[in-house]
Amino acid sequence: MKLNFRLPTLFSIALFLFSCGNADDDVNLDLNLGDGLGKGKPVDECLDLGESDLVLSIQEQFTTLPGKVSIFFRVSDTDNNPVPGLTADQFTIYEQGRNDDCFNTISTSESQARISPNSQIFSNNTLLVLDLSNSVLSSSLEELKSASISFIDNVMPATPEDSFKMAIYWFDGENELHLLNAPTSSKQELTIAIEGITEDISNDPSTDLYGAVIKSTDIATGLLNESTSDGKIGAASVVIFTDGTDQASRFTEEAALKKVDEADSNISFFTIGLGGEIDTQVLTDIGKTFSVFAGNKEELETTFNDISFRVSQRANSFYLFEYCTPKRDGSGESNLAIQVKEGSRQGAVQTKFNANGFTGGCE
Repeated sequence: MKLNFRLPTLFSIALFLFSCGNADDDVNLDLNLGDGLGKGKPVDECLDLGESDLVLSIQEQFTTLPGKVSIFFRVSDTDNNPVPGLTADQFTIYEQGRNDDCFNTISTSESQARISPNSQIFSNNTLLVLDLSNSVLSSSLEELKSASISFIDNVMPATPEDSFKMAIYWFDGENELHLLNAPTSSKQELTIAIEGITEDISNDPSTDLYGAVIKSTDIATGLLNESTSDGKIGAASVVIFTDGTDQASRFTEEAALKKVDEADSNISFFTIGLGGEIDTQVLTDIGKTFSVFAGNKEELETTFNDISFRVSQRANSFYLFEYCTPKRDGSGESNLAIQVKEGSRQGAVQTKFNANGFTGGCE
């Protein structure tokens, strides 16, 4: 696989949330191309690195003159659990040129190896969709507001970044998915929007759950199309909270599930149910990536935190690793292997790049 782009393509990725109890394979993000190593392949046996406990899945790669190699990848364990928070000193670089029998270790310090900010390539969009029908407004509004603010606080960066955005919508019995706050990177703006919800916000006491599913999927599709324009990579997430079943009967369960099942594979779906009137099977089918249920309003914040933890873990398990290669113009195609160590665990992946046009120095 050649890395011969002159200018890096900017990639965008929305929040990746993963399943606990639901089938994670239901959502194929189309970023993990090929096998579990994405665009990479197993490392050469001559390196003798041993059995892998971690999986490095290459999502994209490119080179930039005068001599920088950039690899964008996800790190997970063998059970597909994300591994966040890795630093550059936990990676080892190996290169093999056309005159090398095996790989040579490249000093991470001399090569200026680094984990670069993901803001250049990440565009994380989340839709938080809240049931504000009469049953919620009259009995659990304050708990829902507290749980939603906690969710925002856990997911959104403390310092606003254009690559992390969230929108908040709400529904009742009307044939409309109401916008509470447009996509924004401002945690403060989102929090103020939640705090501003009052008991008289809704004029329809019914619950149009299936309509909310259909409409939020359409909105997520629009966000995805926008983020994937100009050849970018993108994803979107829909997180729906409700304390009951569909009462409006405006749309059918079949139509809602069909919309979810046929949605772009880069859209993840999550549901949070509250109380004893929910249909757990329906919510599990809608929240095919992950679903969680609170028995009472006091458990709401815990369930919201459970999801926000998974949001953060997944988003922070993607890395843009960059280094300055010693290979120069005329050296031909070279093999590259990257190994990561995290405690007692290790994993590695191999790919190729071409040093065509490379000279000394690195931006």
